[in-house]
Formats: sequence, structure tokens, C-alpha cells
Amino acid sequence: MLNEKSYQIGNMVITCISELLLKQTTPAELFPNWNSELLSDSLSWLPPGTMDETHQHVILSVHSWLIRTPRHVILIDTGVGSNKNRPFTPAFHQLSLPYLDKLQALGVKPENVDYVLMTHLHVDHVGWNTCLKEGNWVPTFPNARYVFSKTEYEYYNNPINHIPRNKTSVIAQQDSIIPLIQAGLADMIAVDGSEWIDGLSFMPTAGHSIDHATISLSSCGQEALFIGDLLHHPLQVRYPNLNSIYDTFSEQAIASRLWVLEYASRRKPTIFCSHFPNSSVGTVTHDDQKFHWSYI
Repeated sequence: MLNEKSYQIGNMVITCISELLLKQTTPAELFPNWNSELLSDSLSWLPPGTMDETHQHVILSVHSWLIRTPRHVILIDTGVGSNKNRPFTPAFHQLSLPYLDKLQALGVKPENVDYVLMTHLHVDHVGWNTCLKEGNWVPTFPNARYVFSKTEYEYYNNPINHIPRNKTSVIAQQDSIIPLIQAGLADMIAVDGSEWIDGLSFMPTAGHSIDHATISLSSCGQEALFIGDLLHHPLQVRYPNLNSIYDTFSEQAIASRLWVLEYASRRKPTIFCSHFPNSSVGTVTHDDQKFHWSYI
């Protein structure tokens, strides 16, 4: 389970807002090119809590990152959300979750959030953008600017991409993205490495989705990376050629994963993941021609 430990990066404080733990997925279901021999090779180094006791299922988390800077309150990604119609994704369908209560417990009311930054526009990263009020989807954080890739938005709203693998993402745009645009709260940007606010930059790491971003944070000489869905599980650190079933563009996904692992092993930023269990925070090193994950 994710804890609520806070992390200091320069003058920023980062806290996990946990939503769900998923424990029913086998490695073969998550990774289409899974080889069962990899599991026996991995049991000696996989951290406790990353697989269930039978070693038959990986454990995945869904959560957001709350960043408090000297000037702003920022969320990175907003999870699954409550009351969302997700008929093709049963684990996310019509949930009722205490996400806002967890924010409130940290002293953050919806109106206190200044920015919501999205690594990409998949269903489990945009859910709390909106909430249901009198039968309508309205922005959950009424004073926030919601920042996301223009290319991602255009991709999911182009009928040519309304194919079976995108059906849940298309639904998510209707209830979790378009209401932001209609309310005038959306900033659709180019993912080009430019700083957006408070040392936060959107770095291009496409592959998992059409314009997936890794969000970089620099503060007082320290660095963090919010890597979105480049990595779903620590297994991919050791075996970066393992694409998840959710990676839309396979070759790009592997290239982006290798890039961020090489960058992380060289520069030693703190890595904030979107789906790792336990703290979901750690560092990457490289030796013996392999990458290694260590939790913080």
C-alpha cells in the first residue's frame, strides 16, 4: 500500500494521494511479450509488496502527486475519479472513492488547487478533473488551470482514432476533459521541454500514448521526474523491452523508457511513478549492463 509520506525536492513538498490498489493482473496479462522465465530470475531482487504472496499477480497502484511550492498547489494526474461510467474497464467503473477527503486531510480544498498537470489523457490519469454536480460534469478544482498536451486531445477527439483500443479513453475525454475546455480552464500545450510553472517542464516521452509527457521538476539544484506510464512496474526497470498492454506505440514506448532510465541513472533524479506499489518513489542505477530500481 502507498503511504502518505512527503518528499522534499528543493523547496517543494510532494505527497502521494492514493486511490486504488489493483491485485488481479498477471504479468502475462500486463506484458504481452512476457516470458515466464523472467519471473524466476526476478524473485531474488523484486522488492516485497510488488507482487502478491503467490507471485502470480503484480500489484499496481493508482494515485496522484500533490506538489506544494512556495507559490502554488499543484496536482500531477488525477486518477480514476468517482461516479465515472467505465463499462469497458470494470475496475474503474462507477466507483466512490475518498480522494477529496484525503486532500482535505492534508489541508487542501478543491478551490486551493492552482494547477493540474497531466502526463497524458488516459482514463486513470484524468478522473478527478471533474465531478458530478446536478447531473453535469464540472471541474473539480474550480480555480485551477488544467494543463495537458494539445496533440493528445486532438488525437482522442479525431474520429479516425475511435477504435476499440481507445474506447475508454474516448469516453474519458467526454466527461473529464471537454468540460474543462467548456469552462475555459484548459491550457493545451506543446510537449517540448519548456518550463510551465515553478520549475516544472513537460518532456516528450511518447509511445505509451501519442504525446505522453514526463514532467520534470527542478528546485534548488535538486531534480525529480514524474514519469507517468513509462513504467508500470519495477519489472520494466530490469527488462525495459517489456511493453505493457496499454502502450499504444510499441517501438516509441521502448525508446522513451530507455531514455528515461538512462537519464535517471546518469543524473540521479528522484523518480515518482504512477503505478508502482509501496511508496512509488525511488531511484535508478545502472551496472552489469542492467538498470536497477531502489525504493525511497
